[in-house]
Amino acid sequence: MTDDRVQRRAADLLPEERAAGSADPRAQAEAILADSDEREDTLAAPPGTFLEHRASAQTVTPVDGTR
Repeated sequence: MTDDRVQRRAADLLPEERAAGSADPRAQAEAILADSDEREDTLAAPPGTFLEHRASAQTVTPVDGTR
């Protein structure tokens, strides 16, 4: 994780992150980016959730053209 990337993320917190407040936006940005990188690297479901993968052939066809 680059210092520049962390600084950009700390300067550009989301509105809900700003509303929650932070004594250390840089540390908050590092934690957010570390979590994001981990999720991207593993391509697995987030902790405590179940991610289901289906092929398009396994989906249900809508009745009467409804969605």
